[in-house]
Amino acid sequence: MREDLRRSRLMAIIRERSFRDNVEITLASGRKSNFYFNMKPTMLHPEGAHLLAELVLDAIAPLRPDYVGGLEMGAVPIVSWTASASFLRATPIKAFFVRKKPKEHGAKLLVEGLAPGEGLRGASVIVVEDVTTTGESALKAVDAVREAGGEVIEVLTLVDRQEGAQETMDRAGLAFASIFTASEFRNRPAS
Repeated sequence: MREDLRRSRLMAIIRERSFRDNVEITLASGRKSNFYFNMKPTMLHPEGAHLLAELVLDAIAPLRPDYVGGLEMGAVPIVSWTASASFLRATPIKAFFVRKKPKEHGAKLLVEGLAPGEGLRGASVIVVEDVTTTGESALKAVDAVREAGGEVIEVLTLVDRQEGAQETMDRAGLAFASIFTASEFRNRPAS
């Protein structure tokens, strides 16, 4: 399927399963909003997950990252499906996720998914997020990657709410991209 058709179909799935307009909601940032994206129903839908992984790979392929990762919980399905799809394309990209805080038992890891002896030192990394408002959550993953010695080459979000993330990434000196923007959903009638 062509990229434009994948994008159009994924947008329809998001609109049906994950987007709500004319609602009153409090976001993770604490801000109030009258529209909302809950991407989990799309990310955990068979076709949605497949299309999402394909579009993420299309977006990051030119950058040729070693890893894709992000903050739990939103990034976990994205990085899992993306790693699997990258293998099917014969361009394998490894995946990991960053805990919001290290586990208090076991290995007490902040970065999960790496094999014993495997690390991010010297690796090029794309940090992904499901929905980005201010970008502060993504920066937590960026900080963990940098602390582990990795180089973040881009922050990629499925949906940019267009409420300050670009400015946050600019201040942090990070490239920022999105698959969709909130205005694409808010300014278009459902098809």
